[in-house]
Amino acid sequence: MTLVMGSEEFQHMLRILNTNVDGKRKVPYAIRTVKGVGRRLAYVACQRAGVDPHRRAGTLSNEDIERVVQVISKPEEFKVPDWFLNRKKDPKDGLSGQMLSNMVDNKLREDLERLKKMRNHRGLRHAWGLRVRGQHTKTTGRRGRTVGVSKKK
Repeated sequence: MTLVMGSEEFQHMLRILNTNVDGKRKVPYAIRTVKGVGRRLAYVACQRAGVDPHRRAGTLSNEDIERVVQVISKPEEFKVPDWFLNRKKDPKDGLSGQMLSNMVDNKLREDLERLKKMRNHRGLRHAWGLRVRGQHTKTTGRRGRTVGVSKKK
């Protein structure tokens, strides 16, 4: 099946929140390429912005793109519930919010540093490079480490 676009205002690549977005994909699938935006938030953003989720991303006008970006960046203002967001009860300020693009990486790094500083079990396992979530490590996960017995000469 071929996608035929007849209009000249079609954009093949969009720039949304410092991310290149493919204009040939449908809007929810296209904005999922932004880090921190999942399936459900993409559809909710389309609904709250008044954009048809069956449209191609390249056919959106600049106003439509701005509305979608506003919904994604500040979902609380568009009555998206707190349980829907990807950062619930931040340890520093206790607020819920949606983290996007490089903020996801920054918050993850801060959380791991906080765990290491507290000398938490999870933090120590992260610092040592071991499995964190209770997996067995006796026989699995040996790649990348030197394993073996040195031979006597």
